[in-house]
Amino acid sequence: MSELFDAVDALLASRATLPPPAERKRLRAAHGLTIDEVATALKVRRATVSGWEAGKTEPRPPERDAYARLLDKLAELYPATPAPAAETAPEPDALVPATFTTLPAPAQPTEPAPATEEVSTPVRPQIPASDLADTTPAAARTPASANRPSTSRRPGARKAAPAGTPAGGTDPRFENGPLAVVDVEDGRVLAYCVGGLVLDVPAKSLPSLVEWTLAEAKLGQPKLSGPGRPADPLLVLTQAVLERYGLPTELSAEEKDAGRIPEGHKVIKQLTRADWKLTKRGFGPWARIYRPAKGSDRQCVQLCIPSWNALDPRFWGHAAQLPPEELARVLGTYATRVMTPRGSTAVTGLELMTALHPPTHAVRDEETGALRKADTKTPGSLGSDPVDCAPPEAPDGHPLLKDLPRFHVRGPAEKLFEEAYDWARPMTDAECTLRHLVGIDVNMAFAAGANGLNVGLGEPTRVTNPVFDPKLPGSWLVDLSHVDLSRVKAGKEWVELDGSLLPSPFTPKGDHPEGPAWYATPTVAYAQELGYDVAPTEAYVRYDNGRYLDGWYQRLREAYLTTMADLGVDADLSPEDFLTAMDGYKDHDPELGIVITAIKATVKGGLGKLRERPRGEGWRPGERWRALERPTWRPDIRAAVIARTRINLHRKIVKHAAFTGQYPIAVLSDCVVYAADGPSPLDFLPYRDGKPLPGGFKLGINPGLVKHEGTQSVLWGEGVREQFDAPELNFARFIKDGTVTDADNGE
Repeated sequence: MSELFDAVDALLASRATLPPPAERKRLRAAHGLTIDEVATALKVRRATVSGWEAGKTEPRPPERDAYARLLDKLAELYPATPAPAAETAPEPDALVPATFTTLPAPAQPTEPAPATEEVSTPVRPQIPASDLADTTPAAARTPASANRPSTSRRPGARKAAPAGTPAGGTDPRFENGPLAVVDVEDGRVLAYCVGGLVLDVPAKSLPSLVEWTLAEAKLGQPKLSGPGRPADPLLVLTQAVLERYGLPTELSAEEKDAGRIPEGHKVIKQLTRADWKLTKRGFGPWARIYRPAKGSDRQCVQLCIPSWNALDPRFWGHAAQLPPEELARVLGTYATRVMTPRGSTAVTGLELMTALHPPTHAVRDEETGALRKADTKTPGSLGSDPVDCAPPEAPDGHPLLKDLPRFHVRGPAEKLFEEAYDWARPMTDAECTLRHLVGIDVNMAFAAGANGLNVGLGEPTRVTNPVFDPKLPGSWLVDLSHVDLSRVKAGKEWVELDGSLLPSPFTPKGDHPEGPAWYATPTVAYAQELGYDVAPTEAYVRYDNGRYLDGWYQRLREAYLTTMADLGVDADLSPEDFLTAMDGYKDHDPELGIVITAIKATVKGGLGKLRERPRGEGWRPGERWRALERPTWRPDIRAAVIARTRINLHRKIVKHAAFTGQYPIAVLSDCVVYAADGPSPLDFLPYRDGKPLPGGFKLGINPGLVKHEGTQSVLWGEGVREQFDAPELNFARFIKDGTVTDADNGE
């Protein structure tokens, strides 16, 4: 009889209802799942799942039933029809406590310190160039004003499809794009939208400008994830319009220190009388103006004020000086390909993580069919409640360390110290006979380090004498001083190297570890990969884990590659053509180069925000600070990404050394310097018939591949080291243009 039941079950499974192929892909992406993850769970090949989503093939039993069950569950979490928001929603960007429903994490103000300082050593912003894509929908309409007709004009609109536009990119609610630059011309207030669209603005005051934006401008951006919410419209205010609406064109020294204009300012009083509110951040360079949400009716507008330093030149180049139409092109392209800016590039990088993995989602009641309040944790997200880090992961001054003696300095056995490389060594006699020092730089290195990385989603669990598991995210106390770099495994074979010419993979300075120290999972796993046993004595592991950053990486990768393709640098170029294209790409379109710089800063800054330190706030060591109250304050995730990035680089260095006998002279973050006979990377990178060394450095634009950073002469290198009496001066810091200063030298 059981065989008959099995046969019936098989018949039912063979007819399991499946959604259309496009919907299958949407549901998988909405949950942040990769094709590989689905294939692994169903025990099929990656190409099989890809075929199901493309409609080329259909699943068969027994996989069909399991696949149908997966899609049914995902359809419950991410219905095709947008779910109404909860009846009561928290005010946007409320500071404390950081409790979320469907709203992303609070935005942060522009930072006085570099957003990337928590991730790597110096940022080397570059301003490339090319044709900027038109990010305006084809059927843009002109909104009409209740006071007088609004007119629109679209001078010089360009044809091109925006990259990374989510489903619903033609949403009529946002048909005029994500943002507008508001300016005054010949006495008229104009809103410059993406693609050359210009709208007449009838507003006579800032409160009426906000009203017009929400009622008529049709600005905003569709949500990036099923349970998420659309982006609020962004208005960029020029100095002329600031003056028109009674705001200062620049902040005073006192206002810069405070990060806002005084609460008693007349414009703030106008907003208050019109029942508009400001977040607890106040009216600063990135201001948010809102009314408390009622049901699904969210009323919020964000302002960006370039003359108040909203567009930090370190990350936005000369964007603040651009004419309104060109600034709308730059910011509109960034918004469409990454997301509408929510603050600095660092803040936006962090917000993108949340937008792709909203903390909570609404759940449909099985009896009534109604959607309940959005208070259920979204699988794969960090949730809506902050969690404390493990003691070794805590930066100095954290409340977990308040009982330490006042002047106690934590050593490697007390503190997790996963940072980017800053290592150099003296040149050998043989290297001094060569003519050139050539620097190569890893593209989007930290983004590549985040791709496919398993990170903790919940709180840590302390374990003593654990068995190391390379798949389990965490921090491990282990002695790696026995790892000998002169004899390591490269794949399945042991290779002999000159370990004295290699940086240690276990410390940022490249020093050999001297005893037990705390390491993130990727670092300990690499010790095993090199062929050595590891025996941790203690660990803080996270059993709730997942590939949280995959969607974040994919969106930033696509934004980067599409923008570089617009600049004439494609992913399929030969090594020679790639070097040629990179040499001239800045000349195509300097404004699009700003977008590239901003995308790179979004990666580094977003990761840096995962361990944001207190800034001002009257903070004292041992006290909590504002950033600790958000679920995205996760120093363990930051440490894991940096560790994996450093390990990825060391693995390539070892492969290159084993095959060529060449060793790096200096490494700084994602830049490596070698001595060579010629000035080009092709003079020392081992290519055969156009193919690179497997597992080694490869020239190309994709994240994780390398480009030419710069070349200087060996005589230059010897000269600057002698000038500063620094035999181990890091050439990678200056290889781009050869300029060395006392400040660069760290003196």
